[in-house]
Amino acid sequence: MIVVAGESLIDLVPQGDGEPLPMLLPRLGGGPYNTAVALGRLGARVTFCSRVSTDGFGEALLAGLRTAGVSASLVQRGPEPTTLAVAAVGADGSAGYGFYAQGSADRLFELPPELPDSVQALALGTCSLMLEPGASAYEALLRRESGRGVFTLLDPNIRAGLIPDPDAYRARFASWLPYVSLLKLSEEDAQWLGGVPQGPAAVVLTRGADGLAVRTRGGLEVSVPATPVAVADTIGAGDTVNAALLHSLAARDALSADALAALGAQGWGEVLRFASRAAAVTCSRTGAEPPYASELAEPDR
Repeated sequence: MIVVAGESLIDLVPQGDGEPLPMLLPRLGGGPYNTAVALGRLGARVTFCSRVSTDGFGEALLAGLRTAGVSASLVQRGPEPTTLAVAAVGADGSAGYGFYAQGSADRLFELPPELPDSVQALALGTCSLMLEPGASAYEALLRRESGRGVFTLLDPNIRAGLIPDPDAYRARFASWLPYVSLLKLSEEDAQWLGGVPQGPAAVVLTRGADGLAVRTRGGLEVSVPATPVAVADTIGAGDTVNAALLHSLAARDALSADALAALGAQGWGEVLRFASRAAAVTCSRTGAEPPYASELAEPDR
């Protein structure tokens, strides 16, 4: 089983060029939430770990998990409102966000009991590791589960507008790295952090139209081109990459640091190409709509 921990929220995605303002379409979202849904659609056994509001948006988010086959057994509930993220989509499909997160449910997440022994991997990232007091609980979850041998994936997915003290966050981020098995960064994340860090068994870098690359602790470097696609927007693309990486690695029984080191150039190439194809499907659709396993099946040759 894979556990994905972090926020769920509602993306408000602009539609058309309305005046004076475009219509905003509410979509289920949040980086960890999208990753969990993507894993469920790919057929993985996955559980979402978070605190979700009891408001109407929270009920819709839980329904989305159920529809994707994601367990909510580790979800905490609270009367606080659901976080809202207002998306701004550029001409190239890239998305920026403004957040309404003050007093929202996810910020009151509390450290759960030790995860079941059946957990193979834990994925974390995005706003949940930036906003206190919940951020400290998610950080404690990362440290505790890594310390008992659980494979961990971290996607910081930097939202600079939510970080009041960049230097303090960078120092905190560096303190997480000894507990991270696989780090996934966008080029923008790496630039904001001051470069691609060392430490995890492998670092996957997403480079937009230039594809994906991985660098392992042993010095192996592999890159693959992006899968060509007409981009609607990039909302959820990086989250889909997270899910595809975990799903593909699990299928190869490679959810451990030693297994990552033994994967080799061919294995990493296959993993990255699968992630590239999955992200391309998400980019072809408005909002975070990751693919189902059937959409990624290789045609018979």
